[in-house]
Amino acid sequence: MKQITATGQTVEEAVKSALAQLNTPKDRADIEVMDEGKKGIFGIFGSRPAIVKVTVKADPFEEAVKYLKKISEQLGAPANIEVKQDGKQVHFILTGDKIALLIGKRGQTLNSLQYLTQLVINKHSDQFFTVLLDAEDYRRRRNDTLVQLAERLAQKAVKTGREVALEPMPSYERKVIHTALVGNKKIRTYSDGSDPHRHIVIAPAGK
Repeated sequence: MKQITATGQTVEEAVKSALAQLNTPKDRADIEVMDEGKKGIFGIFGSRPAIVKVTVKADPFEEAVKYLKKISEQLGAPANIEVKQDGKQVHFILTGDKIALLIGKRGQTLNSLQYLTQLVINKHSDQFFTVLLDAEDYRRRRNDTLVQLAERLAQKAVKTGREVALEPMPSYERKVIHTALVGNKKIRTYSDGSDPHRHIVIAPAGK
């Protein structure tokens, strides 16, 4: 974290000096006024300079990328990371020779990394971002699998007349299931349990 203490005849001048030395815009800095200074007699005698401490704010995206690179290396699967932002959703796309290690069984490792990356990015941000982590187009392939699973289990619920509980899933995967079955009038879906064990239940309509 870059931090500097600067002085000037006024607070404004001290801040301007600090920002110039740090080579950063004002909106990327935290400014703490240590001493507002004092104008002396005739502007000279007994005067005291203004003192400010200026700290460069961490860039949330840079911190998230730094975190992902560190973790991927620790897991033995160094990754290249591409960042795409769409409003408040940030998409991190991972590529590398051993990327399967970062996906894990049924995407469990990828989901855990996604959750932790979201914590990192929001720790350093004034606004809340939703993080989506992807590798080898896993999310699209997983969505296709979830849609097929949803349709198959909906048929089972209708045929047996009983509720069918799915395995725990993160919220965006549960949304895929809900969306896939929203037009099926023979069943209804709802979420049950608490994170990280929250899961979808497919129930026959009327039950």
